Amino acid sequence: MKKNVLIIGAGGVAQVVAHKCAQNNNILGEIHIASRTETKCRMIVASVKEKMSMKTAGVFVTHTLNALDVEATTALIKESGAQIVINVGTAFLNMSVLTACIKAKAAYIDTAIHEDPLKICETPPWYGNYEWPRRAECKKAGITAILGAGFDPGVVNAYATLARDDYFDHIDEIDIIDVNAGSHDCWFATNFDPEINFREFTGQVWSWQNSRWTSNRMFEIRRDWKLPVVGTYPTYMTGHDEIHSLSKNLDVANIRFWMGFSEHYISVFTVLKNLGLLSEKPVKTSEGLEVVPLKVVKAILPNPSSLAPGYRGKTCIGDQIKGTKNGKLREVFIYNTVDHKEAYTETGMQGVAYTAGVPAAAAAVLIANGDWDVRVMVNIEELPPRPFLTLLDMMGLSTRIREGTEDQLLTF
Repeated sequence: MKKNVLIIGAGGVAQVVAHKCAQNNNILGEIHIASRTETKCRMIVASVKEKMSMKTAGVFVTHTLNALDVEATTALIKESGAQIVINVGTAFLNMSVLTACIKAKAAYIDTAIHEDPLKICETPPWYGNYEWPRRAECKKAGITAILGAGFDPGVVNAYATLARDDYFDHIDEIDIIDVNAGSHDCWFATNFDPEINFREFTGQVWSWQNSRWTSNRMFEIRRDWKLPVVGTYPTYMTGHDEIHSLSKNLDVANIRFWMGFSEHYISVFTVLKNLGLLSEKPVKTSEGLEVVPLKVVKAILPNPSSLAPGYRGKTCIGDQIKGTKNGKLREVFIYNTVDHKEAYTETGMQGVAYTAGVPAAAAAVLIANGDWDVRVMVNIEELPPRPFLTLLDMMGLSTRIREGTEDQLLTF
């Protein structure tokens, strides 16, 4: 039975989700997409049609929606007949959309943790602040709610579960590494929503070390990794969504997240932060206008979606895992690489959006075919990883594994 899908959001990730849902509309049925600005939705539909992404002739409808309005969102879910909602709007929407899904009894998927606009870097574990307290509601309503179904969080969680199940008897360390070695033609830009991007890095850096939460400053701890395809790249330890669920759901004493940053990015970020331009607190201008500095910065930076045509290079994201197998020390790197130009050719978006959007669409397919329709709230590591990774391989995100100096395709 086909299950209609409602995509909420109309940014770069939403465009990738739309293409991938269209490529699987023989399973997903009707596709609906909604955002505050319906013209953006129409542009995404036009992109899908231009690239002939629809696998079979089908319905693709656009809607205007303020997703913070729970009643309006509930009504749209019911009117569209959507059994699956893929929330790829801003992370500020998560709790509103989840509430609507519970009311309408539709499955829920998101790609990032919920954020309160007035709070930055809340006390860990972040999922424990908003999502996890609503597990009982999801179970009572009998709906599947899959949290963090992007790449990181998302695919990297599945990599950790796969490693636990198949490659280790005991895991001591998981280092999640995210490097975008691509380049674009802009002097400075972020790869996704600048407001969300900067908020990740303006507070404390929380990591899970020696089975407890450890705090550091942003850009305090650097490590250079020698990675497949992209080579040696500088990264910095930062906080990230998946640490919060993996630390709870896997018995691993050390879980850290490392993101690649150029010196140019760090310099610009530091100036903006020190000037107070990354603050989420309103200020008044001399003319009496009230503005939020962070939102002003967002408004003047390039739209991340506009970067796609000129993007070159590749991404490399994966889990460097240490532990033991059969009494011997073992270390593997489970990862994926994406070429920005290839992603653009297929979906009209760059590789960063591609890595976040493809897994969300894959999760929808797995709910529709029953593999992941668990009727409760879960994080990705609580689900069987093989169906997910096998499907991702077919949808454009191949999993690879490196052990020692070997680099070969991971076979399932």
